[in-house]
Amino acid sequence: MATKEFKRAARIILVGAPGVGKGTQAERLMKRFPQLSALSSGDLLRNAVRNKTPLGLEAESHMKAGSLVPDDMILRLILTELKAKSWVPSSTSLSDASQTLPSDAPSASFILDGFPRTSIQARKLDALIPINLVVSLVTPVNIILGRIANRWVHAPSGRVYNTGFNKPKVEGKDDVTGEPLTKREDDGEETWRVRLKKFQETSEPLLEHYEKKGVLWRVEGNSSDEISPKLFGEFEKRFC
Repeated sequence: MATKEFKRAARIILVGAPGVGKGTQAERLMKRFPQLSALSSGDLLRNAVRNKTPLGLEAESHMKAGSLVPDDMILRLILTELKAKSWVPSSTSLSDASQTLPSDAPSASFILDGFPRTSIQARKLDALIPINLVVSLVTPVNIILGRIANRWVHAPSGRVYNTGFNKPKVEGKDDVTGEPLTKREDDGEETWRVRLKKFQETSEPLLEHYEKKGVLWRVEGNSSDEISPKLFGEFEKRFC
């Protein structure tokens, strides 16, 4: 299928309960629309710590103390990356970010992962680089629980299998290495329900914030395969 050209920058976040398939949809979007880049706050943080940048050293001190990395520090990491890609002017700072305009060139398109998670973080991000599509992914709880119960991972590589729809070639073994598959620590139902409750508490005001901005779009389905075509259609309508 021919790649459709963007008419403007797509700045996207995906919101959904744990296990809903945000990672799957992000991968499929980037495969379908190669103009999209992945911008992960977690990756930016890990890279900064590993490379011992000033921001990384500062963040590492918080992590070693067992405290959360402050929002402003995450925003500074994101800003540094946006400047490196020339998506915002090099003179932009957090204190005056609202005075500058981000690039609306189609090449300045990304899916932001890991931030924002709260409405407070979203308001801070608005001043830096406004998001123009927030996708709320919705799948019934019983469907997600079934997925989680059947999910196995190859921990060293991160490869994920599901005995319901993506079985390994040999039961309990990784397809590539033949090493044993394991369960994630947080894949138990009780742990998942705790995570779901926390997600619901923070996501409701987050989604309300973006609904008021007019950029929220909700899509529902029982599987990633059911959701993806709807997501592609909406994406093309807005950006291509």
